[in-house]
This record gives sequence, C-alpha cells and structure tokens, in this order.
Amino acid sequence: MYDRFLEIGFEAELNTKEDPELYELAYEHCHEDLNTREASIEELRSMIYERGECLPFRMDDSFLLRFLRATKFIVPKAHRLVVRYCAFRDQYPYLYKDVDMWELVKVKDAYEGSMLDRPDVGRLSIFRFGMWDPSEFPVEDLVRAGMLMMEIGLRQPKLQVIGGTVIVDLEGITLRHVATLTPTVAYQIVGLLGLAMPCRLKACHFVNYSWIINTFIYLFKRFIPRKSWDKIHFHGYNLKSLQEHIDPECLPVRYGGTCRNVSNFGIWLTKIKKYRDSTLDQELKKVGYMVKE
Repeated sequence: MYDRFLEIGFEAELNTKEDPELYELAYEHCHEDLNTREASIEELRSMIYERGECLPFRMDDSFLLRFLRATKFIVPKAHRLVVRYCAFRDQYPYLYKDVDMWELVKVKDAYEGSMLDRPDVGRLSIFRFGMWDPSEFPVEDLVRAGMLMMEIGLRQPKLQVIGGTVIVDLEGITLRHVATLTPTVAYQIVGLLGLAMPCRLKACHFVNYSWIINTFIYLFKRFIPRKSWDKIHFHGYNLKSLQEHIDPECLPVRYGGTCRNVSNFGIWLTKIKKYRDSTLDQELKKVGYMVKE
C-alpha cells in the first residue's frame, strides 16, 4: 500500500493542471486574485518588452505566472526576478545547456525530498552533501541536479504556490567537500534557492554541523539578501529545535520524524524518466537540456 502511494506521488510530479482547491491557497499564500490575474500577467509581459532588460525563452502565461506567484503578485518585483533568472542562465549556461539530464541520476543521496507537500512546510528538500564523494563527479553536477529539480518541480502549480522548506544536513562534510565550495558555487546555490528562480523558500535549516559551518556561512552570507536571514535557522545537533519549526509528521525518521514518503534524487529522477510525456520533453529541450530517450 505504501509503495503504491509513493508511486502515485511520483506520477503526480508531472501534473501541471490547476485544481480548484488551489485557488484559495494561491490567494492566501501569493495574493493571487483570479479576477485580476490575467491583467497582472499582461502587465508583467508588457514590462518585460518595454524595459528590454532581458529576453526570456518563454513568454506564455503559465511561465510568467511562476514569477508573479513567487513575488506575491507585485509586478515590478516579478519583473526583477525574471531579469535575475535570465541573467543567471546567461552567466552559467553550462549548468543546463546540452546537459544530459538523465546522467544526473548519479547524484543519488546528495539530495533527498518528501512529497508530503503541506501548505505550512511546502515541499521539504534535504541537502546531504556529505553523502557525495568529490572524487566521483564535480560539484557542478550537484548544482546541475539542483537546477533540474527546480525546473521540473516549478512546473507544478501547487509547488509554485506553497513553496518549500530546505534542510541543509552537514553530517559527513569534510575539508575535501569544503574545498569544492567556491564563491561561484555558493552564489549558484543561493540563486537556485530563490535569488534567481521563481520559487518561494519558506525556511532553511542547518543541522549536524561543527566548526565547518563558519566556512559555509562566510561564503554564502555575501549573496543572501539581508531580509532573507530571518528564514535561516541553525540547530546544530538539536533535533528538538528542528521539530519546533517543522512538524515531525513531515520529517524523516533520522530527524525524529514519522514521514516515510521520502526518496533520494536518483530514485526521483528515474521515476520522472518513467512517467514523463512529450510535453515535459519539449519544455526541457526549450530550457536547453539534452533529453535522450
């Protein structure tokens, strides 16, 4: 029964339809009003054309809606986010252009996630970079995998609305890992967490760390907007502290939770490949990925 439930969840990853119950959540979380939504999309589209600061590869309603939802339908903020998104893509084309997305299955346990997707937590994603062996593949592949997750996940209207929560688990991190974390990589990770992507980050929680946390914070601090620091929480090895912020029902067992609806990146990407359709293939090719059969 549990396996079947998880399988249904994987199939739902590719669902881009808007269910009627989403509208109430969209109003609550994103200030989205169905009566004015079309006008806001058109205002954003006109602003992009008129200001000429970027040239998105898509300009359709569903694509622009992502940026409006991420910025609570404040059109000028949505426009700035579109500009940052395009600039990020222009600056780092090697993160997606001609990347064989199915080969990224090798990332495996470095990313983990729950598909419980509650409005209070959103999609729970867990970064476990200590599970990555730097001798097996470069750190850029971790960033590529993160970007691919965002591009696929943000096709879902529900995830656009409820956003997500991130746990950065530093257990197993060594100096070999730290040596790969350049300012460029740090900026790219911050970009994927909302600075340059149309996603709504509810909170970021650091757990299982020692003195190495100082290196991480030093590298990331310069790129994180001041207003976002209240979303970042440090728990050390105190799982009770983590559970005060995230309901144990949403947490995997290792963090004192009861959630079994968890899979690693390798499993998730394998299921995406299994359940994908021609629409997904065409959209990802338009992004720039190499989509092999």
